[in-house]
Amino acid sequence: MASSALQWVGLLLGGAGAVGTVAVTIMPQWKVSAFIGSNIVVFETLWEGLWMSCRSHTNLRLQCKVYDSLLALPTDLQAARGLMCAACALAALASLAAALGMRCTRCAGAEAKAKGATLLAAGVLFMVVGVAVLAPVSWVAASIIRDFYDPTLDDGRKRELGEALYLGWVSALLLVAGGAVLSCVSYVPGEGGRPRYQLPARRAAPRSWRSERKPGSLPSRSQYV
Repeated sequence: MASSALQWVGLLLGGAGAVGTVAVTIMPQWKVSAFIGSNIVVFETLWEGLWMSCRSHTNLRLQCKVYDSLLALPTDLQAARGLMCAACALAALASLAAALGMRCTRCAGAEAKAKGATLLAAGVLFMVVGVAVLAPVSWVAASIIRDFYDPTLDDGRKRELGEALYLGWVSALLLVAGGAVLSCVSYVPGEGGRPRYQLPARRAAPRSWRSERKPGSLPSRSQYV
Protein backbone atom coordinates (compact mmCIF):
# COMPACT_ATOMS: atom_id res chain seq x y z
CA MET A 1 0.00 0.00 0.00
CA ALA A 2 2.82 2.40 0.88
CA SER A 3 4.59 1.57 -2.35
CA SER A 4 1.51 2.41 -4.42
CA ALA A 5 1.12 5.71 -2.55
CA LEU A 6 4.74 6.62 -3.27
CA GLN A 7 4.23 5.79 -6.92
CA TRP A 8 1.31 8.22 -7.06
CA VAL A 9 3.39 10.88 -5.30
CA GLY A 10 6.23 10.46 -7.82
CA LEU A 11 3.81 10.54 -10.76
CA LEU A 12 2.08 13.69 -9.49
CA LEU A 13 5.39 15.48 -8.85
CA GLY A 14 6.76 14.52 -12.25
CA GLY A 15 3.48 15.40 -13.99
CA ALA A 16 3.38 18.81 -12.32
CA GLY A 17 6.97 19.43 -13.37
CA ALA A 18 6.16 18.39 -16.95
CA VAL A 19 3.20 20.81 -17.10
CA GLY A 20 5.44 23.55 -15.70
CA THR A 21 8.06 22.79 -18.35
CA VAL A 22 5.54 23.31 -21.15
CA ALA A 23 4.31 26.52 -19.51
CA VAL A 24 7.85 27.89 -19.15
CA THR A 25 8.56 27.14 -22.80
CA ILE A 26 5.47 29.07 -23.95
CA MET A 27 5.63 32.02 -21.54
CA PRO A 28 7.20 35.23 -22.85
CA GLN A 29 8.27 36.47 -19.40
CA TRP A 30 11.87 35.27 -19.53
CA LYS A 31 13.35 38.76 -19.60
CA VAL A 32 11.47 41.77 -18.21
CA SER A 33 12.40 45.41 -18.71
CA ALA A 34 14.12 47.06 -15.73
CA PHE A 35 13.02 50.54 -14.60
CA ILE A 36 16.34 51.93 -13.43
CA GLY A 37 18.41 55.02 -14.10
CA SER A 38 17.25 56.91 -17.15
CA ASN A 39 14.65 54.27 -18.07
CA ILE A 40 11.62 55.90 -16.42
CA VAL A 41 8.98 54.80 -18.94
CA VAL A 42 6.91 52.91 -16.38
CA PHE A 43 3.65 52.82 -18.35
CA GLU A 44 5.08 50.19 -20.72
CA THR A 45 6.67 46.84 -19.86
CA LEU A 46 8.71 44.78 -22.30
CA TRP A 47 8.76 40.99 -22.14
CA GLU A 48 11.18 38.77 -24.03
CA GLY A 49 10.61 35.04 -24.36
CA LEU A 50 11.82 32.14 -26.47
CA TRP A 51 9.31 32.68 -29.28
CA MET A 52 8.13 36.28 -29.11
CA SER A 53 8.51 39.66 -27.47
CA CYS A 54 5.53 41.48 -25.94
CA ARG A 55 4.76 45.00 -24.80
CA SER A 56 2.30 45.42 -21.95
CA HIS A 57 0.68 48.84 -21.51
CA THR A 58 -1.04 50.32 -18.50
CA ASN A 59 -4.40 50.28 -20.26
CA LEU A 60 -4.27 46.43 -20.25
CA ARG A 61 -3.31 46.28 -23.92
CA LEU A 62 -0.81 43.61 -24.89
CA GLN A 63 1.06 43.57 -28.17
CA CYS A 64 3.21 40.55 -29.10
CA LYS A 65 5.46 39.93 -32.08
CA VAL A 66 7.00 36.61 -33.07
CA TYR A 67 10.73 36.68 -33.72
CA ASP A 68 11.48 36.99 -37.42
CA SER A 69 14.77 35.07 -37.28
CA LEU A 70 16.22 32.51 -34.90
CA LEU A 71 19.78 33.59 -35.65
CA ALA A 72 18.97 37.16 -34.58
CA LEU A 73 18.33 36.00 -30.99
CA PRO A 74 21.01 36.09 -28.30
CA THR A 75 23.02 32.92 -27.78
CA ASP A 76 21.39 32.11 -24.45
CA LEU A 77 17.87 32.27 -25.90
CA GLN A 78 18.84 30.13 -28.90
CA ALA A 79 20.22 27.39 -26.65
CA ALA A 80 17.28 27.71 -24.27
CA ARG A 81 14.78 27.21 -27.09
CA GLY A 82 16.41 23.96 -28.22
CA LEU A 83 16.84 22.57 -24.71
CA MET A 84 13.30 23.44 -23.63
CA CYS A 85 11.78 21.80 -26.72
CA ALA A 86 13.79 18.65 -26.01
CA ALA A 87 12.72 18.81 -22.35
CA CYS A 88 9.04 18.98 -23.33
CA ALA A 89 9.36 15.90 -25.54
CA LEU A 90 11.23 13.94 -22.85
CA ALA A 91 8.73 15.02 -20.18
CA ALA A 92 5.84 13.63 -22.24
CA LEU A 93 7.73 10.35 -22.75
CA ALA A 94 8.57 10.11 -19.04
CA SER A 95 4.95 10.73 -18.03
CA LEU A 96 3.76 7.97 -20.38
CA ALA A 97 6.37 5.53 -19.06
CA ALA A 98 5.45 6.35 -15.45
CA ALA A 99 1.76 5.76 -16.16
CA LEU A 100 2.52 2.37 -17.75
CA GLY A 101 4.81 1.38 -14.88
CA MET A 102 2.23 1.98 -12.16
CA ARG A 103 1.00 -1.14 -10.37
CA CYS A 104 -2.60 -0.05 -10.84
CA THR A 105 -2.14 -0.07 -14.63
CA ARG A 106 -3.07 -3.33 -16.36
CA CYS A 107 -1.18 -4.15 -19.57
CA ALA A 108 -1.32 -7.35 -21.58
CA GLY A 109 1.69 -9.53 -20.79
CA ALA A 110 3.19 -7.03 -18.32
CA GLU A 111 5.00 -8.60 -15.36
CA ALA A 112 6.12 -7.07 -12.09
CA LYS A 113 9.76 -7.06 -13.19
CA ALA A 114 8.93 -5.30 -16.47
CA LYS A 115 6.84 -2.72 -14.64
CA GLY A 116 9.70 -2.05 -12.24
CA ALA A 117 12.10 -1.47 -15.14
CA THR A 118 9.59 0.85 -16.82
CA LEU A 119 9.14 2.81 -13.61
CA LEU A 120 12.90 3.10 -13.18
CA ALA A 121 13.28 4.39 -16.75
CA ALA A 122 10.54 6.95 -16.10
CA GLY A 123 12.28 8.14 -12.95
CA VAL A 124 15.61 8.55 -14.73
CA LEU A 125 13.90 10.41 -17.58
CA PHE A 126 12.22 12.80 -15.15
CA MET A 127 15.57 13.61 -13.55
CA VAL A 128 17.16 14.15 -16.97
CA VAL A 129 14.32 16.51 -17.89
CA GLY A 130 14.86 18.39 -14.63
CA VAL A 131 18.52 18.96 -15.50
CA ALA A 132 17.55 19.93 -19.07
CA VAL A 133 15.17 22.57 -17.70
CA LEU A 134 17.56 23.82 -15.02
CA ALA A 135 20.44 24.43 -17.46
CA PRO A 136 18.82 26.97 -19.84
CA VAL A 137 16.89 28.73 -17.07
CA SER A 138 20.05 29.24 -15.02
CA TRP A 139 22.02 30.26 -18.11
CA VAL A 140 19.52 32.97 -19.07
CA ALA A 141 19.34 34.18 -15.46
CA ALA A 142 23.14 34.41 -15.28
CA SER A 143 23.27 36.45 -18.51
CA ILE A 144 20.56 38.82 -17.22
CA ILE A 145 22.44 39.39 -13.96
CA ARG A 146 25.72 39.91 -15.83
CA ASP A 147 24.20 42.50 -18.15
CA PHE A 148 22.38 44.22 -15.29
CA TYR A 149 25.64 44.99 -13.49
CA ASP A 150 27.54 45.86 -16.67
CA PRO A 151 28.34 49.61 -16.45
CA THR A 152 28.96 49.89 -20.18
CA LEU A 153 25.44 48.74 -21.10
CA ASP A 154 22.66 51.29 -21.56
CA ASP A 155 19.95 51.28 -18.87
CA GLY A 156 17.23 50.86 -21.48
CA ARG A 157 18.74 47.52 -22.58
CA LYS A 158 19.06 46.04 -19.12
CA ARG A 159 16.56 43.39 -18.07
CA GLU A 160 15.38 41.70 -14.88
CA LEU A 161 14.44 38.11 -14.07
CA GLY A 162 10.98 37.23 -15.35
CA GLU A 163 8.31 34.97 -13.87
CA ALA A 164 9.14 32.18 -16.33
CA LEU A 165 12.58 31.74 -14.79
CA TYR A 166 11.18 31.25 -11.29
CA LEU A 167 8.61 28.81 -12.61
CA GLY A 168 11.41 26.98 -14.42
CA TRP A 169 13.38 26.49 -11.21
CA VAL A 170 10.31 25.17 -9.41
CA SER A 171 9.52 22.81 -12.31
CA ALA A 172 13.08 21.48 -12.35
CA LEU A 173 12.88 20.79 -8.61
CA LEU A 174 9.56 18.95 -9.02
CA LEU A 175 10.93 16.86 -11.90
CA VAL A 176 14.04 15.80 -9.99
CA ALA A 177 12.01 15.01 -6.85
CA GLY A 178 9.43 12.99 -8.79
CA GLY A 179 12.14 11.10 -10.67
CA ALA A 180 13.96 10.26 -7.44
CA VAL A 181 10.77 8.93 -5.83
CA LEU A 182 9.91 6.77 -8.84
CA SER A 183 13.45 5.41 -9.06
CA CYS A 184 13.42 4.39 -5.39
CA VAL A 185 9.95 2.83 -5.53
CA SER A 186 10.86 0.74 -8.59
CA TYR A 187 13.11 -1.47 -6.41
CA VAL A 188 10.32 -2.51 -4.03
CA PRO A 189 9.67 -6.24 -4.68
CA GLY A 190 6.17 -7.52 -5.31
CA GLU A 191 2.99 -5.63 -4.58
CA GLY A 192 2.94 -3.58 -1.42
CA GLY A 193 6.51 -4.59 -0.54
CA ARG A 194 5.62 -8.29 -0.01
CA PRO A 195 6.75 -11.33 -1.99
CA ARG A 196 4.58 -12.29 -4.91
CA TYR A 197 4.16 -15.93 -3.88
CA GLN A 198 3.68 -17.19 -0.31
CA LEU A 199 3.69 -20.66 1.16
CA PRO A 200 0.26 -21.98 2.15
CA ALA A 201 -0.53 -21.94 5.85
CA ARG A 202 -0.24 -25.20 7.73
CA ARG A 203 -3.49 -26.97 8.43
CA ALA A 204 -4.22 -28.04 11.93
CA ALA A 205 -4.09 -31.84 12.30
CA PRO A 206 -7.38 -33.47 13.47
CA ARG A 207 -7.36 -34.49 17.11
CA SER A 208 -8.05 -38.16 17.79
CA TRP A 209 -9.78 -39.65 20.78
CA ARG A 210 -6.42 -40.92 21.98
CA SER A 211 -5.06 -37.37 22.20
CA GLU A 212 -8.15 -36.19 24.11
CA ARG A 213 -7.71 -38.89 26.74
CA LYS A 214 -5.65 -37.83 29.70
CA PRO A 215 -2.37 -39.64 30.01
CA GLY A 216 -2.33 -42.25 32.74
CA SER A 217 -6.08 -42.69 32.92
CA LEU A 218 -7.37 -46.20 32.16
CA PRO A 219 -10.87 -47.06 30.95
CA SER A 220 -13.20 -48.47 33.62
CA ARG A 221 -14.93 -51.88 33.38
CA SER A 222 -18.30 -50.24 32.62
CA GLN A 223 -16.84 -48.81 29.36
CA TYR A 224 -16.17 -52.32 28.06
CA VAL A 225 -19.75 -53.52 28.69
